[in-house]
Amino acid sequence: MLSEEAHETPSDTKKIDELTPELPEWFNEDKFNQARRFYWHNCYGLTSAMLLGMVNVLAVPSILRILVGARRSDDVYPAFKRYVSTFLHAISWFESDLKPGSWSWESLLKVRRRHIRMTLAAKVKGQGLISQRDLVLTQFGFVGLTVLKPDKFGIQTLEDGDWEAYNQFWRVIGFMIGIKERYNICQRTIEETRQVCRLIVQRVYTPCLNDPPEYFEYMARIMLEGVSSSNPTVDTPSLLYWTKYLTDVPGYVYTEDERKEFQSLLRKKLNGSSDEIGVDSTHLISKSAVGDLPGHKRLLFVRDYDSFKTVPEYKQLPLISKCKLALNSFFTSLYTTKFGRKFLNAMFLFSINVMKQYPRIAFFLFNVKVSLANIFNYPLDNTGLKPNSLFYKLSN
Repeated sequence: MLSEEAHETPSDTKKIDELTPELPEWFNEDKFNQARRFYWHNCYGLTSAMLLGMVNVLAVPSILRILVGARRSDDVYPAFKRYVSTFLHAISWFESDLKPGSWSWESLLKVRRRHIRMTLAAKVKGQGLISQRDLVLTQFGFVGLTVLKPDKFGIQTLEDGDWEAYNQFWRVIGFMIGIKERYNICQRTIEETRQVCRLIVQRVYTPCLNDPPEYFEYMARIMLEGVSSSNPTVDTPSLLYWTKYLTDVPGYVYTEDERKEFQSLLRKKLNGSSDEIGVDSTHLISKSAVGDLPGHKRLLFVRDYDSFKTVPEYKQLPLISKCKLALNSFFTSLYTTKFGRKFLNAMFLFSINVMKQYPRIAFFLFNVKVSLANIFNYPLDNTGLKPNSLFYKLSN
């Protein structure tokens, strides 16, 4: 799935009018519906994981290149609608039976058609194509962090076999959007899927987020601001930090023990050399399997991890983002309680209903957030794509 063959194989070889969706022969309706129950029991936590997973996806150069090249990608409002639409499509797959004519069936068909159109447009512009590898890495965005770190999102099972059912659900979704069986992230068992996801984190997402491609910071912020427009509790800078932390990017720590362990790791890498010598972050991770990364060097110094106050990535966060980051553990613990689960799930469902039933309200709230961002020199406007360096400069 990370091979050059997967990178060169188009997402679809059929034309739009030739698409004839069908369920895989191994489809199990009972498991599929069990996965749907599992999702709604954990809808707040699972969708939070998907949101962070989509941030990961934007760090893949080939995928970001297609999105940046899309029509009016430098306009925050069409981008807002596109990302909200993506999440509403994903949520719809849990809302109805997967049968011809159902909403979920039609949604998956629309997604597949969209991929074909985007590939055709990208080819015309000389920007490559949406490949099987791109589909697989996008599939990871929806399921990867969930299966690897469920404890970080307070995920709880309802019935025996919930994880196997959830694994099969996403295996079916992958099949329906055109992922070839040999590339599908979701394997026959959940443990096999976890092994594949660990490999993808190590070979793709850790190196890509360690050295993100140009325009990642801008596009990621548009997505997070757009999706969170109807949920005022969501904070973009803290979510970006949390995403990089969960994806094992060097230097992103969350607890005192992790800070101390990371500082010890840096000293070990120095092997007796002066603490004033920085450690190249790429020496702490695997080489990227997707290429096309900028090649910027991140030097990590032992002295910067003497305390949390001096950790560079943490120090750059606004005060409110630090507070919300500190609340992550609280909300995760709250979500494991009966009351907390009901409350946070209800809050999530309310925000989704606002986006679905009252899109003008969601759009208005997004407009307010963008306006405030511009007031505070947070460059989300319609004057074109913004380079990563601009956001790094604002953070310092």
